[in-house]
Amino acid sequence: MIGRIAGRLEYRAADHVLIDVRGVGYVVYVSDRVLAQLPGPGEAVALYTELLVREDILQLFGFPTLVEKEWHRLLLTVQGIGAKASLAILGALGADGLSRAIALADWSAVARAKGVGPKTAQRVVNELKDKAPSIMAMGAQPAAMRDDDAAAVIEDAPVEVAAPKRPAPRKKDEGNAAAQAEALSALGNLGYGLSEAAGAVAEAAHETPEADTAGLIRAALRKLAPKDR
Repeated sequence: MIGRIAGRLEYRAADHVLIDVRGVGYVVYVSDRVLAQLPGPGEAVALYTELLVREDILQLFGFPTLVEKEWHRLLLTVQGIGAKASLAILGALGADGLSRAIALADWSAVARAKGVGPKTAQRVVNELKDKAPSIMAMGAQPAAMRDDDAAAVIEDAPVEVAAPKRPAPRKKDEGNAAAQAEALSALGNLGYGLSEAAGAVAEAAHETPEADTAGLIRAALRKLAPKDR
C-alpha cells in the first residue's frame, strides 16, 4: 500500500499530477482544491495517498492532510459515492467544510459538489453523521506541500531544489480547524456524545470563525445547555 509520496512535481493535468520520486513517476489524482494549492513543476511536493485497486486499473489519489484522506475513505463507504464523487465533494468543501456540513446536517452544501445530486448528498449526511466525529477529532494536520518536507527525497536529483523556506504562519482556517478539534476533545472529556458535541462546535465555529479553543468550548457549552421551557 502506498500511503504517502514525497518528491518533485513533474507536470500538472486537469485532474492529476505526476510526481517524480527519485526517478519513478507516480500519477496521482487530486481534487480541484488541492490542484490549486500545489506548487509549479520542478518544486518539492508531498501528498498522503490512497490506492484504488480494481481488476483493470490501479489509481492513486492524493490529499494534503491525513484528515482529508480519512474523509475520502469514509465517503467511499456511502452508497453511490465513488472516488470521483469523493474528490468532487472534498474539492468543493474541503475537510473543514465537509465536517461542518455533516455536523449541521447541511446536505445542500454537499450537493454543491459537481455530479452530486440532492438524494446522494442527503445520504452522505445521514450515513456519516455518527461516524464523522471520530475524523473531526483528529484535528488539523500539518500541510504536506512543504519544501523542507520533500526536498530530502529529491536532493540527489539533477534538478536543483531551493533551500527550505521558513515555515509559513498558520493560516486562519488551519488554526480554526485545530481549535475545533481541541474543543471537540474537551467536550468529549466532559461526557458529551461525539455527535452532539460536533454539531455544537461546528455551529459555534461557523458563528465565530475567529474564536480560539476556549472560546469555542464556551460557545458550544451554551448551545448544549438545557433550554428553559
